[in-house]
Amino acid sequence: MKLLVVSHDCATPTNQQFYSVVERVSDVDITLVSPSMWVDDYGNQRSLERWPAFRGRLEAIPVWMNGSVPLHVYRTTFRHILKRDKPDVIYVRHEPYGAATAQVYQANRLWHDCPIGFFTWQNIQKTYPPPFAQTERMVLRESAFAFAGSDSATEILRAKGYDGPCVLLPGSVDQSAYYPRESNDELKANLNVGSDEIVIGFMGRVSQVKGLDTALDALSSMRDIPWRFVVVGNGDYAEVLRSRAESLGIGDRLRFTGYVPHEEAPDYLSLFDVLVLPSETQANWKEQFGRVLIEALACGTALIGSDSGEIPHVIRRSGGGISFEEGNSTALSNALRFMAQHPDKRRRFAETGRQHVLRTHTDEVLANRFVSTLHRVLATEAPDSGSPGHSTTSSKSSSAETA
Repeated sequence: MKLLVVSHDCATPTNQQFYSVVERVSDVDITLVSPSMWVDDYGNQRSLERWPAFRGRLEAIPVWMNGSVPLHVYRTTFRHILKRDKPDVIYVRHEPYGAATAQVYQANRLWHDCPIGFFTWQNIQKTYPPPFAQTERMVLRESAFAFAGSDSATEILRAKGYDGPCVLLPGSVDQSAYYPRESNDELKANLNVGSDEIVIGFMGRVSQVKGLDTALDALSSMRDIPWRFVVVGNGDYAEVLRSRAESLGIGDRLRFTGYVPHEEAPDYLSLFDVLVLPSETQANWKEQFGRVLIEALACGTALIGSDSGEIPHVIRRSGGGISFEEGNSTALSNALRFMAQHPDKRRRFAETGRQHVLRTHTDEVLANRFVSTLHRVLATEAPDSGSPGHSTTSSKSSSAETA
């Protein structure tokens, strides 16, 4: 099978890891298109580099509107790639309303016309202005398949009228990189963590929607317990958070690392006794998955998360921790106290969650699901139904699937 993948995410080399596993578990021949330069969530400009294990063709193409997920488009027509590679399937790892998604779908319609599908995290019902609404309707109409990052994202697709195959493809982890570290003494020393302190960690974009004010309020009521709060990541709210911690009188108990490279993330996650993700739902956003949750579990760390979006579902399914009412600092404080005062139960949460991740969220498990879906899509294409990219329309209702 020849597969063309278009993904801005893969400008970060670690996101190519999944496709290297797809290559390992199957005979899929992959061409991966990604921006030659991408501005990430932290404002860093990233030049496209190859993940060492990925063997397929890597196409670096400049984009307009760099750094904008919905607005960026590639500076190409895709015609030469489609004519050269003649893919059997095209997978656009973008939301269905995105400009790049429309660009690839149009190119396929004009110059190739093979089965094509997309990915979505969107877990809130939204109505988009023109031309995004028209783009979304076109993509939903012409897609032979879809992957959704969560059950709620699947529900949104169905509510918008998409009735084709939709398969759950949540976040995955590379278990060769994310595993418990035996010793964190050097990192503890660098962060000035005391031997008697419970390490409470946050990893991700430091912004107000992540509920870090609620975390500070909870921690400020726990001065009687030895703890250290380590914030790994950067964002526009970091300085506000520092100032607020100082005003609460707990500034000396916080450690801000700033941005850390992806390859160093497992070291910090293993250091944490508890990972906290206190995200707070906004009018236009709620937590879509919280990939850091399964990464922390893979590293043997227990979880405390708010009930925003997918967080409580991940915690419930994994058995890896405790969820609390978002914005409720008292509930968060109670959960943190429980974890600090019951180390045996905390370790049990961590081990239960780790085993769940190994069964259901490894790259290999999800790569096999991905490949099986594409094979089913190709198998349902009727050879005499004319345009293969559109032939799934007649069989959508019978082939719809949510894994």
